Amino acid sequence: MATENSVPAANQERTVSLQRSIYDPGYVNAMSHFYRGEMSRIMVWRQRLDVTTNWAITSSTAIITIAFSSREVPHIIFFFNLAILWGLLWIEARRYRFYDAFRARIRMLEAHFLVPMVMENRDLLQGEWKKLVCEDLILPCFKISKLEAIGRRLKRNYVFIFILILVAWVTKIFLHAPKAMEGPLDFYRALRVGHIPSWLVAFVFAGTFAIVIGITIYVSKKSSGEISEFGTHRSLWRI
Repeated sequence: MATENSVPAANQERTVSLQRSIYDPGYVNAMSHFYRGEMSRIMVWRQRLDVTTNWAITSSTAIITIAFSSREVPHIIFFFNLAILWGLLWIEARRYRFYDAFRARIRMLEAHFLVPMVMENRDLLQGEWKKLVCEDLILPCFKISKLEAIGRRLKRNYVFIFILILVAWVTKIFLHAPKAMEGPLDFYRALRVGHIPSWLVAFVFAGTFAIVIGITIYVSKKSSGEISEFGTHRSLWRI
């Protein structure tokens, strides 16, 4: 009988402790500073993403300007542009994985700490989110794969830069071809530059386009991204 009475008492004590902890000034103050610190951290990584994207745009703009400045400049210069873009995309994807890892902590705090505080509903405090946050603080880990990070950056920014480069490449070939092109065969022959055969240039051109579009579509279907396009309560935000 004593054992049966001790179980409700223990549950009641745990409920009172939970109610007290969520509104405890010291606890709330510590969590607020923790949230502010994590927010500052992801903002630093977000700025680093912008820097890499700016490098990609600046370098592509410079190469396009040089390519169209003179007929003597070979269209093979866009090879180097693609190499620069892939290198910057790789660097940015690595930075994005760090950004996403710290962003996951922010989302955990917002969903399991701020929401119950704003709603004043302790029933929303479900799951072992505190344990997950503590484990991630002790042993940080990435939340997405390298491929998914590349796909997200492609979807947001780099796919448009790649398409711009490919369009500029084709335009350069048409404008500065040695002779007028009357069909696909003439265009294929115009791809040749020095000792670089036409088939290799065509392979790089088509391969880059296929890889960029393929990764973008694959990641778009497999990943929801950072923010959904249409929220469930989107109409509530209309003014």
